[in-house]
Amino acid sequence: MRRLLIVALLSSTAAAPPSDPAHAPAAHEAPAAAAAESAPAPAPTAGAGRPVLPPFAAVLAQMPNITDSRAWPELTEEAAWDEIVHAKPETRQLARWRYAGSLIRRGMGAEALGVLETMEADDADLALVAPFQLASGAALVMIGHYRDAVEALSLPELEGNSEACAWRVRALAGTGDGQAAARQINCAVPSINGRSPEERKPFTLAAARGAIAVGQGQSALAWLKLFGDQNAEANLLRGKALLASGDPAAGLFRLSRAELSGSPIVQAEARLAHIEGDLKLHRVDPAEGVKQLEAFRYGWRGDEIEAGALRLEYQLALETNNHRAALRSAATLFRFYRPDGDAAPMLKQIQAWLGEMLAPDSGTPLPEAAGLYWDYKELAPAGAEGDALALRLADRLEAAGLYPRAAELLQYQLMQRRQDVAQGPLSVKVATLFILSGDPVKALDTINATEQASYSDAMRFDRKRIQAVALYKLGREAAAMAALDGVPGGSGVRSEIHWRTRNWGSFITENEATLPPPGAMTPPNQAIVLRQAVALAMLNQEGKLQALRARYGAAFKALPSAQAFDLLTQPAPTVDPARISAAMAAIPEASPTGAIGDLLDATTTS
Repeated sequence: MRRLLIVALLSSTAAAPPSDPAHAPAAHEAPAAAAAESAPAPAPTAGAGRPVLPPFAAVLAQMPNITDSRAWPELTEEAAWDEIVHAKPETRQLARWRYAGSLIRRGMGAEALGVLETMEADDADLALVAPFQLASGAALVMIGHYRDAVEALSLPELEGNSEACAWRVRALAGTGDGQAAARQINCAVPSINGRSPEERKPFTLAAARGAIAVGQGQSALAWLKLFGDQNAEANLLRGKALLASGDPAAGLFRLSRAELSGSPIVQAEARLAHIEGDLKLHRVDPAEGVKQLEAFRYGWRGDEIEAGALRLEYQLALETNNHRAALRSAATLFRFYRPDGDAAPMLKQIQAWLGEMLAPDSGTPLPEAAGLYWDYKELAPAGAEGDALALRLADRLEAAGLYPRAAELLQYQLMQRRQDVAQGPLSVKVATLFILSGDPVKALDTINATEQASYSDAMRFDRKRIQAVALYKLGREAAAMAALDGVPGGSGVRSEIHWRTRNWGSFITENEATLPPPGAMTPPNQAIVLRQAVALAMLNQEGKLQALRARYGAAFKALPSAQAFDLLTQPAPTVDPARISAAMAAIPEASPTGAIGDLLDATTTS
């Protein structure tokens, strides 16, 4: 709240400085006509009513660098505000800068950040200036935004700056990267030692963490001499340092004291360090360690302490070859934290395990395999390798008739493709599974959501066929027919739809184009001819029916469906429903359109 108030006051001061004649009392205003003639042109503004201030970035860049804590301005709150209130436009940014520096010197990070953000809003080039980024980094460290602080302090000009190094030690230690913090300590020592003992404490704690991370326990203990024997956070770090120095009994004793008297955060970190110490001393085995860590994480979540517990869990799982535990730990790390340097090998390892556990010959039961993939799908390989893994599992689900599960599984993989051209075949597969699931709406949504101009003609035609089936299943027959315009083989699909809707006239027209030569009477081709005979008989088109009999009579004589063909094509003055029904029952079940026929037969859920 205080930071918001400061920002609001700084902004309003910028918009209406006391010296601005436009804000003089109304009693002193000249008549409107005279004012219109004599008033100078208004100053250019930035945003709603805010005057454009002269550039300050270059001015600040030319000012002496801040290399230790004493270089920050030392102003009282009253003096700082007096400077801001009486500043002219050309000195307002300087007044703000001095105020921000005084807030940093007093340890008021949130308030300092509010002032700095106001300054940057009026001069974006300040982000390029080393002192400004140093101030921003320091303020961010104070409010616990450590990763943002590391980024702010990463300008090359700040690399050897002792004050910047001191703040980087704290920022890096705060992110959990103690080794990187340790690399900054030598550079930071002059700035840290230049502070008062009280001001030095957060820096020495961070330096001790860095020393512990690189195994320099004695150096860490030296940094911690500033703190009394009852300080819980210091005891936590002393315990870690003693463990690193080879004094386990004293180290675990210090950790126990920290667990007893520290804040909840200190207690949690001490408990984790205690588990780690017990593991290193072989007081508990890795399997028991995993159980203790899982119990610990049940009550502590959401920060670098949990991330440390997860990393330790993962290492223990590797040691015990416990793939499930390793997957759980790695998945949580990737979902909520950034594994940083160990990300690539960790990801490679768990992807290999996923591939092994999901392989058809792995012995993993199908429901369990599907659950594994779904739980850890974001860790699966990308690109063609990920497609292959997902498709193998989807094929197993499809073979078991679990069409909805297979569709959901592949839909996730499909949407990871974004605008990849490989979306094409995958979209056809997913839409097909949704139709088999009885959900043509989702099938249609899948096709529409993955439309791209870069698809080949063959892929566009495949997608159009599936789109037509989905539209037909939704009762939109006219739209389905339109979708098949210009699609090779579209006549076969259209005739299939007309056959199911008993649209005999349209069926005869479409099916006629697909009639096979008499010498190629496969079961699907027999179905094409027999269906044509049924439609002609239903419409009593005797002439065409006899032409069909003359063309195919000899070819059908040796086929099991010969009797059906003979019944349908016998000359008859009227339609005989019984004769046609008997013949239809003898038509081969093989659909002339293959898989499309199966999709058209799929039951649609209400």
